[in-house]
Amino acid sequence: MSLLTELTIFVLAVFVGFEVISKVPNTLHTPLMSGTNAIHGIVLVGAILAIAIATGDTLGRVLAVIAVAFGTINVVGGFLVTDRMLEMFKRKPDAKE
Repeated sequence: MSLLTELTIFVLAVFVGFEVISKVPNTLHTPLMSGTNAIHGIVLVGAILAIAIATGDTLGRVLAVIAVAFGTINVVGGFLVTDRMLEMFKRKPDAKE
């Protein structure tokens, strides 16, 4: 495939992804984020395995380390957002006067 075709697919994927995610109601956000965290956990395992496999290949190791870093950021960010969303559904203690 040519570079132009790949860039077109990327731009369309970004647009469709944004449109789909922006339409998700708040009540569905937490279950979807939990599923995303599980997927990113699998990505982290794959990236760690890629580091182990990439013996002698410097570029492969660098890309695998970058994948681990980005996957970790996604997992931690996902847990923080999920925790914040769950806080919204907790009952607040009654204010005593």
